[in-house]
Amino acid sequence: MRADDAALRHAVERAQAGDDDAFADAYRIVQPGLLGYLRGLVGEDAEDVASDAWLEIARDLGRFRGDGAGFRGWTATIARHRALDHLRRVRSRPRPALLEPDVLELPAQRDTAGEALEAVSTAQALEMIAELPRDQAEAVLLRVVVGLDGPAAGRVLGKRPGAVRSAAHRGLRRLARQWSGGEA
Repeated sequence: MRADDAALRHAVERAQAGDDDAFADAYRIVQPGLLGYLRGLVGEDAEDVASDAWLEIARDLGRFRGDGAGFRGWTATIARHRALDHLRRVRSRPRPALLEPDVLELPAQRDTAGEALEAVSTAQALEMIAELPRDQAEAVLLRVVVGLDGPAAGRVLGKRPGAVRSAAHRGLRRLARQWSGGEA
């Protein structure tokens, strides 16, 4: 659970009651991580894809049921679907997916992901994440950048939570080996 999940839950409840300022609050809480996730999937087109996702989120907000963490997962699922639609449209001209350094917020507590990401600069970390196999990169992005737990990330990806945790763990181990100069 992230520290801002209670504030997010409250903002979503107020937004569902018609409070436009509350929707803006929810957007400010979720957007940085969501944009980081999308940059990992679609690169420089992330802002356009995020705009499409937020239109759908605003349209369907009344149907959402859950807490702050659930809202974060729900928005990531919508954004992922819009990203996959986008990738299908541009498949004939693929572009590299790079993350903006300013959208990666490192976790405050000491954990495996935090320790690994602190070992190198943000730019290097983002380049290395982009080189991971897609399932590992997406799991690391959802768990570290968006801040989802295993079950929520599993719902976004349509996989079992254990499979997501395993992919994130393999990705983080691979990153740790690369950062320490070992084999990939």
